[in-house]
Parts: sequence; structure tokens; C-alpha cells
Amino acid sequence: MKENKDFRQYGDFYKSIVDQDASPIVICSPEHEILYMNPEAVSRYAKSGGEKLIGQSIMVCHNAETQKKMRQVVEWFAASPEHNLVYTYYNEQQNKDVYMVALRDGGRLIGYYEKHAYRSRETMKLYDLW
Repeated sequence: MKENKDFRQYGDFYKSIVDQDASPIVICSPEHEILYMNPEAVSRYAKSGGEKLIGQSIMVCHNAETQKKMRQVVEWFAASPEHNLVYTYYNEQQNKDVYMVALRDGGRLIGYYEKHAYRSRETMKLYDLW
């Protein structure tokens, strides 16, 4: 795939993709600082502080065992540009798989986010515009 050298000019497009996602997306630095939360994440985590979580460590939202695993995953991400996706959890109540996904700039690790992949069939009607 050819990389567009001027991809940064499309920042508004990338932000819009994240903001329109129906799943919560929390983007973190490699040091685990919350850098951005899409609107769904702000809403979903409102009881924990919502938008006020931005700038804080995501570690405060997890227990010691999960914190250890998150550190290990980020170390693994940093070890190779080929290390980009780790399955971390199945949430039975919400019927979804959860992953940690590396974010990179030219192969360099610049952060990560948690991806939610719901297993439930979509209930929205196809092309329901009206």
C-alpha cells in the first residue's frame, strides 16, 4: 500500500472516523496517559470522570494485575513494528472481544488504544435512511 506523505493534512478526517465510531475509543501515549476520548468513550466512562480523564493515567482505571499486563503489551508493541494487536478480554455481558492496538508513525510506537469488537448481530435495518 502506498503511503501518502502528506497524511497529516487529513487529521480532521481521522478524528471524524474515531468520533463517529459507536464503540468507546480511548487513545493513550506509550506512557499510558489518556490523550483523547471519542464521544462514546466520554459518555460510557462518565461515572469515572468522562472527559476529565484526559491527561490522566489510564492505569488508575485498572487493577494491579491488568496494569502489569498493559505494561507488558506496550513493551511488546515497542519491541517490533510488527507487534500491533493483542487480544485482551472477552466481555460476556456485552458479547464483545477487546483488543489493545498499537498506534504508529513510520513504525515508531506513538501510542495505543483499546478496540471493542462486538459479536452481536446488528439490529439496525439495512440502508434505513428514513
